[in-house]
Amino acid sequence: MNPSISGRSLAVPSSPIRGLIPFAERALKAGKKVHFLNIGQPDVPTPKEYFEAVRSFSEPVLAYGGSHGNPALIGALLRVYREELGVCLQPEHVLVTAGGSEALWFTVMVLCDDQDELIVPEPFYANYAAVCAGAGVRIVPVTTRTEDGYHLPPSAPAAAVESKITPRTKGILLSHPGNPTGTVFTREEVKLLADVAVRSGLFLIADEVYRDFVYDGRPFTSFSSLEEAKEHVVVIDSVSKRYSACGARIGFIVSRNRSVMEQAMKFAQSRGCTPTLEQVGAAALYDVPASFLEGVRSEYQARRDTLCRAMETIPGVTLRKPEGAFYLSARIPVEDAQAFAVWMMEEFDLDGETVLFAPLEGFYATPGLGRNEIRLCTALEKETLARAAEILRAGLEAYRYRKGGSA
Repeated sequence: MNPSISGRSLAVPSSPIRGLIPFAERALKAGKKVHFLNIGQPDVPTPKEYFEAVRSFSEPVLAYGGSHGNPALIGALLRVYREELGVCLQPEHVLVTAGGSEALWFTVMVLCDDQDELIVPEPFYANYAAVCAGAGVRIVPVTTRTEDGYHLPPSAPAAAVESKITPRTKGILLSHPGNPTGTVFTREEVKLLADVAVRSGLFLIADEVYRDFVYDGRPFTSFSSLEEAKEHVVVIDSVSKRYSACGARIGFIVSRNRSVMEQAMKFAQSRGCTPTLEQVGAAALYDVPASFLEGVRSEYQARRDTLCRAMETIPGVTLRKPEGAFYLSARIPVEDAQAFAVWMMEEFDLDGETVLFAPLEGFYATPGLGRNEIRLCTALEKETLARAAEILRAGLEAYRYRKGGSA
């Protein structure tokens, strides 16, 4: 009799972002050039301060660090929250994690029991589904639409959320700015969601790892800045996007709720500590001049504009210009974006080049939604993005007519 694996692991979905990589690897082996627009990997060089700090590390033993995190790194984050967001935190309000993903895992495990529920605006970051499934937590979606820029339903935003609350609801989970939508909630929306959480006794988990990338002079309101909701808010933060340091895997849980942080520490202790050298490098990143972020933000805005302009000219494509982050979600003229993505890897190229994107169905909890939508990363060079749009245009046209005009 063979041993069996857990039902929990079977319930965890594969990543719609990384799941198509084997197809891309085969395309590369076949000699195609693949433009990877499926994953949010910036190509901006990581600031040299990170590497200089790691190289200058001189301790004779690479020892365990504290489970809570490097004090210098925590102090740097406290300074950023104070100076940039106007939020005064204490060291006990921050826990360093192995990336924003571990921060989210710990948070969901602390806040939720098996069969509890989290209300999540959809489409949402696909890994939310994996984390919640692994924790036995049910995602209850609030559907947003391309036509509304993926903001809360404008006719009755509070009711759209409150109507989803049940006795098993523990909180609201969202990304702000949005992944995969690039949506930046207005201050009114932030306040509205916080008010719902306070009135209903819920937690509000705000994934703000893209907060440094808000465009067109649009203001950003962090959920951490709402004093009236400070006991309800848990912020997920990271150095990955801010400093183009995704491989450092340094994230944070930020909350002024003492009980949340005490329980999160148990999970931190169970994994020992976050890697020491990466924390040393990350602490140095917070000394990088503000001009770095200003320059990167300006460049990403220009890249967003380049891809939007190109995609808007493709027949049958529907999109709204993202307000932040570095993703573009679009509806395309196919029935099944997953099948189209595989076809683009296996059967199509334009002068030896093809494009890998993320089908959006895996970013929804409502069955059937997102089948004809895709997410594209806008954090690549403008020339690459323009070429990718050209290839997509040709691919969509060829796909439409591959079997007598049927998509």
